[in-house]
Amino acid sequence: MEIHQIRYFLAVCDQGNFTRAAQLSYVSQPSLTQAIKKLEDEMGGTLLTRDRSGCQLTALGRIVEPNLRKIYKDILGTKAEAIRFTRLNTIPLRIGLMATVGAQRLNPCLARYQHEYPHIELELIVDNESQLLKQLDARQLDAVISAPSNMLAQPYQSTLLYPERYVVAFSPVHRFNQLEKIDLKAIQNEAYLDRLNCELREKLQQVCQDQDIHLYAAYRSNSEEWIVHMVRAGLGVALMPEYTLPLNAQDISHRYLSDPTITRQIYAIHVQQLTVKPELQALLANLSMA
Repeated sequence: MEIHQIRYFLAVCDQGNFTRAAQLSYVSQPSLTQAIKKLEDEMGGTLLTRDRSGCQLTALGRIVEPNLRKIYKDILGTKAEAIRFTRLNTIPLRIGLMATVGAQRLNPCLARYQHEYPHIELELIVDNESQLLKQLDARQLDAVISAPSNMLAQPYQSTLLYPERYVVAFSPVHRFNQLEKIDLKAIQNEAYLDRLNCELREKLQQVCQDQDIHLYAAYRSNSEEWIVHMVRAGLGVALMPEYTLPLNAQDISHRYLSDPTITRQIYAIHVQQLTVKPELQALLANLSMA
């Protein structure tokens, strides 16, 4: 006896009609009829008879119908309890990621955390920092990983994860591949790929202004992925955080920016509370090992 056989039988009992029961069960009528026939074989006799008005329960059908209905109800209840138990024992954490934070440095930490805490689900939300902080304030996120230009005051608590230097990214056939050091003056003679989401963009513009350097923005994009693809295609050069670039990429070259050296600090930010989820504390501890 299988659960779908009981479900189809009860559908016919409730509808009084094989055709309507098949429609409501989202199954073809021959499949429904065959399943009920197998159930009748197991019960040892006919459960339903058809007539012009539809179908009726036989004497055997009237005997087994209450018990089959109880079995079906108990199975559904058991399944619901199992789902509730699973969800109660799976703790979700929602982490916001600033759009310019690359996965290269964080992925090993997340993999280690998943191995140590397999019952915890992680949901990663990628957005700009201001939107992520709004969600953090609304308790829609447990933490935000970003590179704040200024340290955030209470009620925020920030944990330093790692520093990250900026690099000049270019295609392997670019002339920069022959250089050991690259400064801003060298970049001003190249087609520049402007990253609109860069949190240090205003600082970079001020440095260029102070040194009388003019970067020609051949392309602009708020997508890190598009900037990487354009670098790969040889459409220009870009200033990018080092861990934004794909690990061991053979089709992208880079050098650390030498003059000036630009560095940002990556933090994990959460709202300070009297009690912090132990799961979040464990995650922050793993991330701080990045």
